[in-house]
Amino acid sequence: MHDDRTLVEARLRRVLDERIRPAVYPESVPLEVAVWHAPGEPVPVAEGLAADVEPITVGSRWGAPWGTSWFRVTGTVPEAWAGRTVEAVLDLGFDENMPGFQCEGLVYRPDGTPVKGLNPRNQWVRIGAPVQGGEEVRLHVEAASNPVVMDYRPFTPTPLGDLETAGSDPQYTLTRMDLAVLDETVWHLVTDLEVLGELMAELPVDAPRRWEILRAVERALDAVDLQDVGGTAEHARSCLTDVLAAPAVPSAHRISAVGHAHIDSAWLWPLRETVRKVARTAANMTALLDDEPDFVFAMSQAQQWAWVKEHRPEVWAGVKKAVAEGRFVPAGGMWVESDTNMPGSEAMARQFVHGKRFFLDEFGVENDEAWLPDTFGFAAGLPQIIKAAGSRYLLTQKISWSRTNRFPHHTFRWEGIDGTRIFTHFPPVDTYNCSMRGAEIAHAVRNFKDKGAARHSLAPTGWGDGGGGTTREMVAKAARLRDLEGSATVTWETPSAFFAKAEAENPEPPVWVGELYLELHRATLTSQAGTKQGNRRSEHLLREAELWAATAAVRTGFPYPYADLDRIWKTVLLHQFHDILPGSSIAWVHREARATYARVADELGGIIDAAQRALAGEGSVPLLFNAAPHTRSGVPAGGARPAEMSGRTTRAERPDGGHVLDNGLLRVGVDARGLVDSALDLAAGRETIAPGRTGNLLQLHQDLPNMWDAWDVDEFYRNTVTDLTDADEVTPGDDGVTVRIVRTFGASRVTQVLSLPPGEKRLVVDTEVDWHETEKFLKLAFPLDLHTDRYASETQFGHFFRPTHTNTSWEAAKFEACNHRFVHLQEPDWGVAVVNDGTYGHDVTRAVRGDGGTTTTVRVSLLRAPRFPDPETDQGVHRFRHALVPGASIGDAVREGWRVNLPERRLHGAGEVAPLVTVDRDSVVVTAVKLADDGSGDVVVRFHEAHGARARATLTAGFPVAGVEVTDLLERPLADTAPPAVDDGRITVRLRPFELMTLRLKRA
Repeated sequence: MHDDRTLVEARLRRVLDERIRPAVYPESVPLEVAVWHAPGEPVPVAEGLAADVEPITVGSRWGAPWGTSWFRVTGTVPEAWAGRTVEAVLDLGFDENMPGFQCEGLVYRPDGTPVKGLNPRNQWVRIGAPVQGGEEVRLHVEAASNPVVMDYRPFTPTPLGDLETAGSDPQYTLTRMDLAVLDETVWHLVTDLEVLGELMAELPVDAPRRWEILRAVERALDAVDLQDVGGTAEHARSCLTDVLAAPAVPSAHRISAVGHAHIDSAWLWPLRETVRKVARTAANMTALLDDEPDFVFAMSQAQQWAWVKEHRPEVWAGVKKAVAEGRFVPAGGMWVESDTNMPGSEAMARQFVHGKRFFLDEFGVENDEAWLPDTFGFAAGLPQIIKAAGSRYLLTQKISWSRTNRFPHHTFRWEGIDGTRIFTHFPPVDTYNCSMRGAEIAHAVRNFKDKGAARHSLAPTGWGDGGGGTTREMVAKAARLRDLEGSATVTWETPSAFFAKAEAENPEPPVWVGELYLELHRATLTSQAGTKQGNRRSEHLLREAELWAATAAVRTGFPYPYADLDRIWKTVLLHQFHDILPGSSIAWVHREARATYARVADELGGIIDAAQRALAGEGSVPLLFNAAPHTRSGVPAGGARPAEMSGRTTRAERPDGGHVLDNGLLRVGVDARGLVDSALDLAAGRETIAPGRTGNLLQLHQDLPNMWDAWDVDEFYRNTVTDLTDADEVTPGDDGVTVRIVRTFGASRVTQVLSLPPGEKRLVVDTEVDWHETEKFLKLAFPLDLHTDRYASETQFGHFFRPTHTNTSWEAAKFEACNHRFVHLQEPDWGVAVVNDGTYGHDVTRAVRGDGGTTTTVRVSLLRAPRFPDPETDQGVHRFRHALVPGASIGDAVREGWRVNLPERRLHGAGEVAPLVTVDRDSVVVTAVKLADDGSGDVVVRFHEAHGARARATLTAGFPVAGVEVTDLLERPLADTAPPAVDDGRITVRLRPFELMTLRLKRA
């Protein structure tokens, strides 16, 4: 037989595009359209429905950037259409290639009942099946004219990312507003041909199955009368019956399809638009669930559910009904799909606390899985947190984006820093926007790395990022793929059903130990410094507010602000979403975030002040309140008393124009350029700075990544560097014992103050940058005279080691990494810590000198200046505090990290305030002291072992205790854990390295 394969395949493409798809709607009549353009922000539904409208015609431009237009469409079903299926086809000006990134709409009936969402891949509204002739049609569309921020040239700077700069030019052209007859037979023929054509293209050319499909398709195309597609569609479908009925082979890969719409809680749109995106998607999905009995839809992010409940109660009613039926599934058990690298220990825990509690309170549903398809890598402390929240599984997809190394597993157990293992799945379909295309399904099969040991994988199915969800076309394709020869089998299932099957068939999968590092998007650890500092400050203010409010409540009857703390926590958790905290959202998002963090700081400051005043009482005794988990200046952790001051600092000028700072513990040399050329640990007699090198060195790099400007820094940025060594001023500070340095470069200015606090072995570096650079990267370097092949970075509830060398591609790819409050480097008998109050990105490199010694350089990432998606990223004034701590053990690093992030608070009062809880071992760090969320008055204490060693510690309560329970993060007793004994308020606990524990103390 002659090979005519390409001829038939080309014929299929053309006939589908030019004849069969257009015949899906064989008849149509125009609808009458009128519009009201809301003058400002979105209005309530009732106001939009009642607004006075003006006529508008198809072909008219509409929609200023970020505007809202209420369209009213009316018409009458022709009598001749009686008994047929009729739909409204409403094209607002969509580009079908951009679902979720364009204008969108939510359709309402005149009584305010939501019908479904409109988006580029979902333009239809069912009127009737069958319809009554002469039926009047009246629909209202709340249309959002969201501008296209990321276009076909995706990383072009644009002013459209902020309402304040976007202008008012209409963005869209009204394209189609019709009533149309839907020919369901033709619609099904389209799906048949698409499924078979896509499957055929993925099969080997020499496979018999491919040729069977080809001949069946050819017969079907022969059966289609191109001038009467509708009249011949049934015959054409009959030609495909046999090939569609051929069952899958027994060994076929099995895909659990989960209806999904991964909606970014903010990204190329502001938070307020996400509220509407979620409502549109939820309305779409409840409508689809009504039509498709096999379909299952899962939605993550409790915050998004809460938005629907608060802002769209009419949509919420449909969601609650579908949840009760078990088909609209709460997923993930987190408040948002947060970044997991940068949130602190308590914040990461509270993501699960607030997320799981919302689903429990609203639906009685508890999630077993963490659902994070799009998060930019996973911190090594996360498995323990997932388990402590009562969950067992993790799903993500993003690691497939890594550019250097391919991750070796799709299903595995992930082991965290404390030894906790979590059953984890990476969908081999390699997308969280699966559309059931044959290429996607075939890729999942080929790509699946666990063949032989397992045969199940998951496919999150539906348009996401900007929402929309699963379409009826995807459901129809999945139905044909349920049991089809040549394909994986596809079944709609809930996440929990998938994980149960996957774990049952592969109970002992491979183990991956340590962080899940994404070899991409490394610059998200630095972009938008103001957002990152706002997060860090908010986390520590929340710690203080809970600590002092709980202490005051127990000691004085102070009214514990349950509702306020709950609300503020949720605000901070929302802003940890994986495009807000990482700095990859539009300008509007970060402008609002900075304002929100300022309000949070003011409100928490008020709670802290009120609680401390209640504790201090009236008096003139100068009190220092210590919120850190370690004793400071003689003040115990969580207590207040007069500070014990010790030591003094001196500053002397050097002959070369430099300065020497000395406090008896540390002697620091500062040269005439303001660079640190010596940091001598006097007790150890050990120099910190590498020979011939200088610390406190600001370095400026050119920074234009190949893609993803705000997200990425590519390794070639290191090829060009400018050391900022010229100083405009190097002078004594105002207090006489500090050194002040001023530098200018480009259009920017840096002012630094170097200080040695009395009695403390740390050099504090306060840096203020008035930043006006473009596509530059600013680093702060400390070259250390220290030999080590690894270093520690703080992560949630502990620290994690990374290599300083680049032996393999896995190590070389980690050229920019995350830490929380410290990095620590150590030889067996001596170490150095670099601590910070709000930066996360850093790099560590090593070089061997001519003298045979090793220089290990720690560089802190301060600022970037990408121009997409925010053209003005980080422009303006920023303030950073870092400290260099010579001679530091890992315990010193932990303590100094807390110190720099929790400044002392001073107040006059009647006298000492005893801590509510004390711990007798420095390595056991208390991360939270609070009252129980249920309002019982119980005191909840969360702590962990922070040094990486076993610990036996005694926790002593400063109040009468009637009983104690070990609980999960949600403050529920752990059934399989015996409570520790209480002896006169003393509780002894034993902890494994990095083990996290939560105790609930019942007050007597």
